[in-house]
Amino acid sequence: MRILLSIHEKLDLNSGAAGSTLRIGKEYQKLGHEVYYYSFDDLPSIFPLKVKELVFPEFVAFKISQSIDKFNIDVVDASTSDAWLWAKVLRNLNKKAPVLITRSHGLEHIQHLQDMEEAIRGDLKLSWKYPLYRGSIQLWEVAESIKLADSVYLLNTQEKKYVVEHFEVNPDRAYIFPNGIPEYLINLPFKPLDHNAEVPIKIAQISTYITRKGIKYSSSAINNILNRYPQVEVSFLGTECPECPDVEQVYADFAPNIRDRITVIPRFNHEALPHLLKGHHIKLLPSLSEGFGKALIEAMACGLAPITTATSGPLEIVTNDHDGVIIPPRSSNAIEQALERLISDQIYLNSLRYNAYKTSQKYSWKTTAENRLSIYQQNLKSKNKQLCT
Repeated sequence: MRILLSIHEKLDLNSGAAGSTLRIGKEYQKLGHEVYYYSFDDLPSIFPLKVKELVFPEFVAFKISQSIDKFNIDVVDASTSDAWLWAKVLRNLNKKAPVLITRSHGLEHIQHLQDMEEAIRGDLKLSWKYPLYRGSIQLWEVAESIKLADSVYLLNTQEKKYVVEHFEVNPDRAYIFPNGIPEYLINLPFKPLDHNAEVPIKIAQISTYITRKGIKYSSSAINNILNRYPQVEVSFLGTECPECPDVEQVYADFAPNIRDRITVIPRFNHEALPHLLKGHHIKLLPSLSEGFGKALIEAMACGLAPITTATSGPLEIVTNDHDGVIIPPRSSNAIEQALERLISDQIYLNSLRYNAYKTSQKYSWKTTAENRLSIYQQNLKSKNKQLCT
């Protein structure tokens, strides 16, 4: 098959959605398929980020039309909102139109609801520009791209329920596919915590440092934990993004007397993750909404026990008290209690760590790629039948 993958971001293996797009594309190539990409990298460099977001569907419509003739594309697999214009206006003009898949990297409508709740609580200040695009036009574009797709790829059950109920998508067109972990995170050696040795307990929070990741609630809990337990250290990895504070502002969220036990690494090469997490024991993911939780399974593969909120993505990965601890969102007290339990009960911590490690091994990009390709094939067969009738 000849597959065009689009993503409204710059392509970067070390990032979230764009990294997932590249990894699934690489797996398709390993399985013998031709893969093409279209991203913000293909737009004029003079365009500011906001302009790229606004005009990307127009450029994607042109790119798809061009690629149909140039590469004879079989499948367009576009992230939400990318291909709505092509599907709505240009698709029916070409008998060779490819199958259209719309895929979610975290459904924008669910994130919007969380942002609005935070704004009502007074914990998030939305820009006056928010209702002009992200809170209106973009949500409409996402909905249209999902409604017009031949099939929709989603990350969790809540997303599927939402698109079925709110966009009237046929459940038979909506598929839940998890993300995977790269090969260099599979079957890493597992090292149990030595109860007899005095070693620091290390906590890792791997995410951008933004409101949606629950930083307000985790920073309060971490301040209390570090003040109470001098043997505990914390690492913040991958904090950087356009909307994020700089490193000094991250440190400013914590009391001066504990900052020497806090490490902040804004960006890192993803292949370095096993090294960066060496000696860590607990993965904290206090997100307010989470489509999947790729950093969650990656940390689990490195032998960390997760503490995560009861949000749609993590709930499909972690089983409470078996391979992690699930807590309610927006609760500093729950984060603090969960951390305290793992710190003070190392037998329990080791049990969760080992089970989390075993759970993570069932996630692979190869399996996800094979499953997604099977739906491409089904759609192509259905399309060919329609052309023959």
